[in-house]
Amino acid sequence: MGVVKTSNGSRLTTGIGSQLIPRALWCAGGVDATLSGMNISFLGNWRKRRGPASGAALMGAQEEDPQGVAQLLSECELLRARASDAGIGLDDSTASLEALDQMAPRWRDDPDELPWLGNDAGLYLGTVIVRTVPGAVWQVWPDGRPVVRLASGREVDVVEAGQQWAADGAPELCQRYAEVAEA
Repeated sequence: MGVVKTSNGSRLTTGIGSQLIPRALWCAGGVDATLSGMNISFLGNWRKRRGPASGAALMGAQEEDPQGVAQLLSECELLRARASDAGIGLDDSTASLEALDQMAPRWRDDPDELPWLGNDAGLYLGTVIVRTVPGAVWQVWPDGRPVVRLASGREVDVVEAGQQWAADGAPELCQRYAEVAEA
């Protein structure tokens, strides 16, 4: 896997097979919105040769290696680091969601960390759902945003739920899980 790390150690890019997938791809607005504000000189040249970035890479990877994509989405490195700092072990269980809900929201003081932690919280919520709710699977929308598709066909935008939780603390992750598990 290829990895690009930021100065604070969080991962921005990871790969499945030979494809590199920008981690920001599933953040609100997609990779174009995330990268457009950055002044990266080689990016403009890359786009001229290859066209605009889209969710096609993640969608293609999901079709080829759904378990690899599930593993990628479950990494949630920033959330796992913050939880570990708070003495919380994330074992992909509903109890760990309850523990996260009790964690002091220090990330709200850092506007740069807030969206990344919210993204990770949503992906972790999705991971717990996929691993514990029968028939739940990851689905990638054409824009590259991962959602959880339930056996009923209903799709749950877990990234949005994680963003709301990180920003407001409500609804709690365990509450969102309970709503999904009942469906």
